[in-house]
Amino acid sequence: MQTNGLDIIITGGTLLTMSGKMEILENPVVGIKNGVIVSIETTAGHCNNSGTAKEIIDASGCIIMPGLVNTHTHLPMVCFRGMADDLPLSDWLNHHIFPAEARFAGKKMVYAGALLAMAEMILSGTTTFCDGYFFEGKVGEAALQTGMRAVIAQGFLDFPTPDNPDPLKKMTTAGRFHADWKDVSPLITPAFFCHAPYTCSPETLTIIKEASRNAGLLFFIHLLENKDEGETIRHKYGKKPVQLLQSLGILDKQTIAVHCNWVDNEDMAVFADSGVKVSHNPESSMKLAAGVAPIPAMLKRGIAVGLGTDGAASNNDLDMFREMDTAAKIHKVVTLDPTVMSAETVLKMATIGGAGVLGLADRIGSIEVGKEADIIIMDMSSPHLTPLYNCYSHLVYAASGTDVKTSIIGGKIIMKNRQLLTLDVDSAMENVRKIAADIMLS
Repeated sequence: MQTNGLDIIITGGTLLTMSGKMEILENPVVGIKNGVIVSIETTAGHCNNSGTAKEIIDASGCIIMPGLVNTHTHLPMVCFRGMADDLPLSDWLNHHIFPAEARFAGKKMVYAGALLAMAEMILSGTTTFCDGYFFEGKVGEAALQTGMRAVIAQGFLDFPTPDNPDPLKKMTTAGRFHADWKDVSPLITPAFFCHAPYTCSPETLTIIKEASRNAGLLFFIHLLENKDEGETIRHKYGKKPVQLLQSLGILDKQTIAVHCNWVDNEDMAVFADSGVKVSHNPESSMKLAAGVAPIPAMLKRGIAVGLGTDGAASNNDLDMFREMDTAAKIHKVVTLDPTVMSAETVLKMATIGGAGVLGLADRIGSIEVGKEADIIIMDMSSPHLTPLYNCYSHLVYAASGTDVKTSIIGGKIIMKNRQLLTLDVDSAMENVRKIAADIMLS
């Protein structure tokens, strides 16, 4: 391989490709140019190890792997982290979060919260996220500043929101958001997000889904997060939530259902037939005592599942390594079967699986020639990672976000040796502290 003229060369360590064959390569040489992985070899087959690149990264003693994909979060809610803990979902949402958002979720808060959340995610190995919130364009602006890859989903509800005080103007809001963001950056993908069947009427669900379908955008919705939702929807509409959405024409391959803790076999059959994808957020659901999604059963049916952290107000962190550990263990204890949700399965959900849920698997999620270079490098030299028998096991059960050493997104180094290169983390923290001080005084 000719290494001259490359932008980045990564050498040494162990490469987890997360490709279809799940190759693991020792002492690889990964070449990156113009944001794309152009070559992968091992030092044994590397003809010119003295070649030059703008940046040469020695990954000896490290694991090189795809960046993590967070398929569901509400980034600005870091401003509410720890504000209303240990409460049931309905109480937490209706009596604490919704009122706080009505008073404080302005453009300034959204941008400041998003920046701090992105600092947290980059530092813990996430390179791609999907966010849904108010003033979602400010989240997009923060993503452009930090260099993160993002699916930004404009949110919709049936009552006035900080960014859309007139719910009757949903279509205007949707059209403007799509027009503003459809061609801004190859790192940014716009989408639409209806909050839930109990906060969005059938009319709202139908028109926003139609708008997403016409624009070729993904459509996200919280679905069956808690047990009460099923009865609420049945009482109001005479149908189970999944059957209601099916009857409205909402469910297809461009629909991502978030949580799904209370889906049954009939619901999963509908998902499998229609191509609906799922974002699994176990830590948030555990903390809110909302339930546990039957993910092993979904995977057996061939339903695509990715991992998400949800917002920091209900998690309370954005560390996908912690989310992987929880996702693996919660299903073992629920099923009383230690073999379900293996470390390899969960790592797939956090990388190539999550990329598939977001419609990005042809571009990211694995380290293969021709794919865009979203790569993280894990320092495996710490006591809690010694000895190393199985890479997948260590990454899911022993590693944490603090073990991420370097992050590359779209071929650009975003973090090097634990130093963020695209944002001032101290400033980001101070800005959110000021917002929190205002909230505490209210």
